[in-house]
Amino acid sequence: MSTLTNSKRVDPSYFTNGLTYAAYRSLIDELLKEEKVTGATQTDALVNYTRLNVQRMNRIDKTVKILSDVELVMHAVTRPQTWVVLTEGWCGDAGQILPILNTMASLNPKINLRMVLRDDNLELMDQYLTGTSRSIPRLIVADTATATELFNWGPRPSTLQDLFMQWKAEGITGTELTEKVHSWYAKDKTATTQKDIAALLKAHL
Repeated sequence: MSTLTNSKRVDPSYFTNGLTYAAYRSLIDELLKEEKVTGATQTDALVNYTRLNVQRMNRIDKTVKILSDVELVMHAVTRPQTWVVLTEGWCGDAGQILPILNTMASLNPKINLRMVLRDDNLELMDQYLTGTSRSIPRLIVADTATATELFNWGPRPSTLQDLFMQWKAEGITGTELTEKVHSWYAKDKTATTQKDIAALLKAHL
């Protein structure tokens, strides 16, 4: 799901205090050495989810190819933007999406990508609920100079979000739901995430 906005202001402290992608990855790695994870809850299950996410992110970092139409949109951004992403290291959708955002943002030096941990920033998170849920990742794109929000997007690609809600309505939960979600990501090969965000960016060129 995504929302176009025109007047909301984002606290600019996130533009500098948020983690770079490299710092976010390093934080996750350092915590895993101690069998810990980001966020308020510490469980063996979340440690295992985080290890899986590291594998996912490593793979996507190496294999993601930005679509030619999307690359054109990325290069067309002329005003500096900051992309703030609410996330946690154990979140499966974040593991699939953050490497794509990083690769897209790296195409244009005017784009500043910053990761913000959800559980440490609930005041921000609660401005971007999905229904009543603190679903992540949530991308907030702002004009860097004015701190005006341009749009927000998440917690997963539009097509998958529709399917996700359909599957839940059908009573699919737990491991089966997780497997269906990650199977969809594998088949999509990052295309829908790229196209979703490029379409929103294009509306603000």
